[in-house]
Amino acid sequence: MRAGTEESFRDKIVLITGASSGIGEELARQLARAGAVLSLAARRTGLLEEVGRAIREAGGAEPLIMECDVTRDEDPSRAVAQTVLRRGRLDIVIANAGFGVVGNFAKLTVEDYRRQFETNVFGVLRTLHAALPEVAKTRGQLVIVGSVAGWTASPGASPYAMSKFAVRALANSITPELALMGVRVTLLSPGFVESNIRRVDNQGRLHADAAEPMPGWLVADRRRAVSRMLRAIAQGRREVIITGHGKLFVALERFAPWLLRAAAHRMAATRGGYRREPEST
Repeated sequence: MRAGTEESFRDKIVLITGASSGIGEELARQLARAGAVLSLAARRTGLLEEVGRAIREAGGAEPLIMECDVTRDEDPSRAVAQTVLRRGRLDIVIANAGFGVVGNFAKLTVEDYRRQFETNVFGVLRTLHAALPEVAKTRGQLVIVGSVAGWTASPGASPYAMSKFAVRALANSITPELALMGVRVTLLSPGFVESNIRRVDNQGRLHADAAEPMPGWLVADRRRAVSRMLRAIAQGRREVIITGHGKLFVALERFAPWLLRAAAHRMAATRGGYRREPEST
C-alpha cells in the first residue's frame, strides 16, 4: 500500500463484514497495517479470532470481533451499535460479505435465488442502512464489494450475476443521494481474485480443501488486488474495476458486447448439463 493511502486510514474506525477470509481478511490485514482501528464481523468467529490474532502479532490495534450474519435483520445493526459503543464513532463501512450461487437455470429453484439475494443484496442493504446514521455523523464512507459479474453475466451464474447487477444499481442510485449528506459511496468491482468464494457451495458452506477451479493465471493476487481497492477507497472513487481481465470484460461489455454474447453461447453449448462454475467476489 502506498504511503499516501496508508495515511488516509490512520486512526479511522472501520467496520468490515465477511472479514473472516478472502478479500475481507486481506482488507483487515492491510487496514490494520495502515493504522486503522477495526471492527471485524462474520459468521465464523473462530476464523475471525485467527485474523485478530495475526493483526495483534503484527503490531496492529486490537480489533473488535463480532459474530454477524448479514441475512439476519438485527446482526448488522448490532455490529454497528457495538462498534460505536466501543470506539465512539464509525468512519468507514465495507459491505463485503457474500458468496456465489451457481448452476444451470433449469436446475435452480426460486429458493436458490432467494438465498443468493438474502446475502449479496439484502445483506448489503442491511449493512448500509444500519451504518448510514453513524457514517453520516463523521461524513464518512460506505464501500460495497461488487463484482465484474455486475457488468457482464455468464451462463451458469445467473443468481450471482443478478445479485451483483443489483448492488451496482444500488451504488449508482445512492451515490448522488448520499453525497448530499456528505457520505461517499465506493463500489469495488473485482474480477477473479484469490479467495475462498469458489470453494463455497450453493448453501453457503465452505469446502476448504476443495481445489481452486480457476486456472492460476486468471486469479489475481489477493494482496495486490486489495491494495488497489484501498487506494480507490482512499481516493473516494465512485467505482473501480479490479484486475486486468476484469477491465477487459467490462470494456468488451461496453464497446463490443456481441463478442461476449457469442462467447456465452459457445460456453453454454459446450457445458451441456449442470456443472459448477464459481464466480468472482
